[in-house]
Amino acid sequence: MRAIGMYAFGGPDVLRVVDLPEPHAGPGQVRVRVHAAAVNPADTLLRSGGLAHAFAGVPGPYVPGMDIAGVIDEIGPDTETGLSPGDPVMAMVLPIGPAAGGYAEYVVLPAGWVVHAPAGTDHAAASTLPMNGLTALLALDRLDLAPGSVLAVIGAAGTLGGYLVQLARHAGLTVVADAAPGDEALVRRSGAAEVVPRGPGVAERLRALRPDGVDAVADPALAGPGLLDALRDGGVYAQFRGGDEPGGHEFSGDGRVRRVFVPDYAGRTDKLRQIGGLAEAGVLIPSVAATLPAAEAADAHRRLESGGVRGRLVLTF
Repeated sequence: MRAIGMYAFGGPDVLRVVDLPEPHAGPGQVRVRVHAAAVNPADTLLRSGGLAHAFAGVPGPYVPGMDIAGVIDEIGPDTETGLSPGDPVMAMVLPIGPAAGGYAEYVVLPAGWVVHAPAGTDHAAASTLPMNGLTALLALDRLDLAPGSVLAVIGAAGTLGGYLVQLARHAGLTVVADAAPGDEALVRRSGAAEVVPRGPGVAERLRALRPDGVDAVADPALAGPGLLDALRDGGVYAQFRGGDEPGGHEFSGDGRVRRVFVPDYAGRTDKLRQIGGLAEAGVLIPSVAATLPAAEAADAHRRLESGGVRGRLVLTF
């Protein structure tokens, strides 16, 4: 089968089309014929070597990709599932292992990792939902805020930030967010009640807006520890990348920090179905910036890393 992989970590040009053995579904598994794979910052982190330690002793090629959508085309023996061949589906993939990611024509997964795609959603849009949606949902679950609480979302114009704003508003939270002038309307459409300018000093601007501090901060922009100054006494902070990861920050011993590690929701069929239902209900709006043929994955990574992309770039197979 055709996939997009690499034999060494580095810049976007290490990505290439590779030919791999076609996988087949075993007991308890289904095979997805992938039509779309979203391109995420996690993919660029993997490609650049930020997760190289996880591949020690693992032979290449390494295939990125955590978000896929397509159709069921094979169900393994002795597999209990409500899915049928031809069903449009979506799934989160964990790309740690040999050729284990979602940038491929076929992906085999445990049946419980795959759910029906939201009705009325095409493959490209559906592919933006699983990992990003689960990450946003996990963040809100970790923060465990009561309705009416005030949540600050930093990086609200991005895909993950936008999903956080939408889900938080649906949960009855009041959202304050940061945005560049050109993104303010987008962030307000997502559901932010108040917006402050993005950039250095955002914690001070949040404090000026909410003198007693906000109840929680979600920081997909990785702005870091300075945001703790925006919290009220007893407030909590959602951390999306650890101190041992590129761009992450160390919060040693700070009880206000809640780590958001999306593999914790791998295989959580209930949570992934919840994401699909919220998309069907119009609560969660998929955001596709552009679609590109899979062979142009390197260009997609360059565009994402250059900044300013609103919505997800999606590779098509």
